[in-house]
Amino acid sequence: MDVILLERVPKLGQMGDVVRVKNGFARNFLLPKGKALRATDANRNRFEREKTQLEARNLEARKEAEAVGGKLAGQSFVVIRQAAEGGQLYGSVATRDIAETLQENGFTIARSQVLLNRPIKLIGMHEIAISLHPEVEVSIAVNVARTPDEAERQARGEDLTQRMPYGEVLAAEDEEAPELEQVFEHPEEVELGAPGEEAGGEAEPERG
Repeated sequence: MDVILLERVPKLGQMGDVVRVKNGFARNFLLPKGKALRATDANRNRFEREKTQLEARNLEARKEAEAVGGKLAGQSFVVIRQAAEGGQLYGSVATRDIAETLQENGFTIARSQVLLNRPIKLIGMHEIAISLHPEVEVSIAVNVARTPDEAERQARGEDLTQRMPYGEVLAAEDEEAPELEQVFEHPEEVELGAPGEEAGGEAEPERG
């Protein structure tokens, strides 16, 4: 599907670009989120009429995001969680938890703005990216600890997971990865791709 971008979309294009994407990506994300229009003649004319207003709104939104980013960038936020002696959490810290922590500290951030690839499963200092605007991204530190005292020690650079064997640390970090049996009904019938070959996954948007 060809669409007209109404704002910058990472890895896809800038405002006003006409790009070709997967139908599902357009219907499930770009169109309902107001990030793009179908590239019909009527919508092309509409974009040209409204281009100045769209650019003005985008500039204002970016300035507001930059102002927030100036206050938020580099800050550290403490999240207290129960964990085993070696540091593995009884549960996890996900995007919702980080967004709520930021809101408690006066920053209005939606969970979708927290760029976290997978939930945090270990105590420690974690650098997290926050998307405030398509053109404004800042980094914060999330200090996950069992107690406020441990959070202070971690902030000073102490590693409280050092007593956990290296193999257990890797297992904790990879715990979110699904087993083959969870993904396929008959895993014994699945043929894995050859080395260097992609083995499925979420499709990337197509470019025109």
